[in-house]
Amino acid sequence: MSETRILTGPIHVIGSGLLGTSIGLAARRAGIPVWLSDANPEHVRTAISLGAGDQPPTGGVAQLVVVAVPPLHIAEVVVEALATGAVVTDIGSVKAQPLTQVSDQVDEQSLARYVGSHPMAGSERSGPLAASAALFDGRPWAVAPHVHADPASVALVTELVDLCGAVAVRLSPVEHDLAVARTSHLPHLLAVLAAGQLTDAVPDHLSLSGQGVRDVTRVAGGDPDLYGQIIRANASVVSDLLRDLRGQLDRLILAVDDVSPDDLVEILARGNAGTQIIPGKHGGAPLETGPVFVLVPDHPGELARLFADIGEIGVNVEDLRIDHDPGRPAGLVELQVEASAAEQLRGALEARNWVTHR
Repeated sequence: MSETRILTGPIHVIGSGLLGTSIGLAARRAGIPVWLSDANPEHVRTAISLGAGDQPPTGGVAQLVVVAVPPLHIAEVVVEALATGAVVTDIGSVKAQPLTQVSDQVDEQSLARYVGSHPMAGSERSGPLAASAALFDGRPWAVAPHVHADPASVALVTELVDLCGAVAVRLSPVEHDLAVARTSHLPHLLAVLAAGQLTDAVPDHLSLSGQGVRDVTRVAGGDPDLYGQIIRANASVVSDLLRDLRGQLDRLILAVDDVSPDDLVEILARGNAGTQIIPGKHGGAPLETGPVFVLVPDHPGELARLFADIGEIGVNVEDLRIDHDPGRPAGLVELQVEASAAEQLRGALEARNWVTHR
């Protein structure tokens, strides 16, 4: 962030859930005064008790209003906030639809103060108690101004991104909606379909569930009403991707039926290639990693002992997951480390009496 700060506050955050409260905490961390409001008074009380801000004063006008409400209510709240004369951003998951709805209700001068944005951060938990001032640290945050947006308003929203510790990514509203459809909305729907198939399984079959099915279906556990609003708000883009996917699915069925056996390898290879172009940590190029599997007794202190040993060995863990063994009181920890360090770590752990697998 530049030394000369243009965002001095106050910031009025409307919506005191996970994201809104986290923005309040991050802004307060940076010394910016914050006002909080929400349709749920308990959320406001909780967020205030966490130090995320204060009640807005009667007649007060904020420098920046952050709208952090469910998709169905974004446009109406943005229109109300623009009437105060403040710069307004919303942090909803879709940008084109709210822009169209707001444009139909305000004049060009007011519209110039509206700049949509979208932090790519979240949590498995929701509500203000799950909030953290560090939620956005190092995370991408889309800033999606429309063509008539005032440059000073864009700069103000971009500074909010900076002070929250996130990395601003500049996209048009249309570009943003296509990007999130590919990277978030479509994967969510595929996870829903995969998880829905499990409802027809008998319990004995589900006992074979491993980490793979948990990885594929994890996001399907989100709030159906909220995600329904998000998908409907981006319906035209998502439906185009689903139609394209339908054609690919037909091709896959033929390949599995052995009508086009060579296609199966090609489809699997294309999926493999897709995993390789997902950005790595800190937005850099993907790091080539290798797995190290460690059997860990399932009782207190064992994970801490494992991580302490890894720290002493001096190998950085890029990712990990735990798959509990249903047949014995142990868990199989999969450590992802730089490929060139995998063998070193495996040998060093075995020397410390850990049981490892390739």
